[in-house]
Amino acid sequence: MESPGHRSNGLAGGSLPDNESDTALMRRALELAREAADGGEVPVGAVLVMDGKITGEGRNRPIGANDPTAHAEMGALRDAGRRLGNYRLTGSTLYVTLEPCVMCAGALVHARVARLVYGAADPKTGAAGSVFDVLGDPRHNHRIEISGGVLADECSALLRDFFRARR
Repeated sequence: MESPGHRSNGLAGGSLPDNESDTALMRRALELAREAADGGEVPVGAVLVMDGKITGEGRNRPIGANDPTAHAEMGALRDAGRRLGNYRLTGSTLYVTLEPCVMCAGALVHARVARLVYGAADPKTGAAGSVFDVLGDPRHNHRIEISGGVLADECSALLRDFFRARR
């Protein structure tokens, strides 16, 4: 039986997630989210890992970059693609502090990310099962394993404090 916030991609032979690694990598994503907040951006950070190594990092930058696609996830995917010289990120895991939106979820499918680990669920625009289930749609030719709720309280508090300070 799967735990809440976790959905298998249905592929056989996968090992169980390493909770200590998930926590450590989410902490790095939180550092990036804090950098985004320091720059006046919504505090979301993302880290992409392949073969146990960080290959891409991103933080929200749509305001500073004048780019509506400059979400943390997109930054991490772009960074990894440049470093690896490939747009396919097969076998990778993306750690992000907030459940991805529809745009970012679609990019994860196209990049062939194997696993998504997110912190806070997004009850307004989440596309990993909260509002939309882009990643679970059976019409896609690629499935992504999802683990939600890693350091959810810290991720949620960072967002809540950021928006509280702006009001």
